Amino acid sequence: MSRLLSGLEIQGKVIKALMLRELVTRFGRENIGFLWMMAEPMLFAGLVGLMWTFIKGPDEHGIGIVAFVVSGYIPLTFLRNTFSRCINVFIANGSLMYHRQIKLVDLVFVRILIEFIGTTMAWLFMGTILAAFNLFPVPHDIGMALAGWGLYFLFVLSVGFIIAPLSEMSEILEKLLPVSVYLAIPFSGTFNLASWLTPAARDIALWSPMVNAMEMIRYGLFGNAVRPYYDPFVPLAISGVCLIIGLTLCRRVRKTLVVE
Repeated sequence: MSRLLSGLEIQGKVIKALMLRELVTRFGRENIGFLWMMAEPMLFAGLVGLMWTFIKGPDEHGIGIVAFVVSGYIPLTFLRNTFSRCINVFIANGSLMYHRQIKLVDLVFVRILIEFIGTTMAWLFMGTILAAFNLFPVPHDIGMALAGWGLYFLFVLSVGFIIAPLSEMSEILEKLLPVSVYLAIPFSGTFNLASWLTPAARDIALWSPMVNAMEMIRYGLFGNAVRPYYDPFVPLAISGVCLIIGLTLCRRVRKTLVVE
C-alpha cells in the first residue's frame, strides 16, 4: 500500500510539472497567460450565440438561444482544440522521454487536461455573466450536468489517446483531422436536441457518445424545458474501447520513437 501511495505521489508531481511546463511554453509568463485559454471558447460561443439570436430570435423551442448555443459550442471547442493539440505531441516533447518517470500517456493526458480545465473555466465564467443578465439558467440538476460533462471529457480523452500515436505513424492525419472534426458536428449534439429529430434520425444520433453526453448536460441545465434522450452506457462503452486502442497504440509507438 505504501508503494502504491508513493507511486501516486510521484505521478502527481510528474503531471504537475508537465502542466507547468506546457503552460509556460504555450503562454509564457507575461500578460494573462493561462487565462487566454478561456478567451477563445468564450469569444466563439458569444459570437455564434449573437448570430443565432439575430437569425432565429431569442428562443428556440422554448429555450433561450444564447444559453443553448453556449452550452453546446463551448464543449465543441474543447473537442476541436484537444484533437489539434494531440497532433505531434510526442515529437514536441520527445526529449522528455529521457526521464524514466515520464510516459507517453502523461504527455497526452496533460495536454487534454489543460484544455479541459480552461474550457470548464470559460463555461463557468460565461454562464455566470450571462445568468446575471437572465440569459443563462440556474442549473436544474448540477449532478446530471457534471456527469454529462465528465462523459464528454472521457470520450475526448479516449480519442485523444488514439490521435496522438496515429499522428506519429502518418502525416496524413494532420491534414484530415480538421475536416473530420467539422464533419462530426451533426453527430455532436451541439446545435440540436435529440427530441427535435425524427425517430429514425434520433436512433442514429444516439449512437454518438457526444450526443448522449450533451443530452445529459442540457437536461442538467434546462430541466423539464427539454425532453432528454440518453444512455450513459454508450459513451462509457465506446470510450473504454477507444482507451484500450489508444493505450495499445501508444505502447507500440514508444518502441519505435526516436528520442533526440
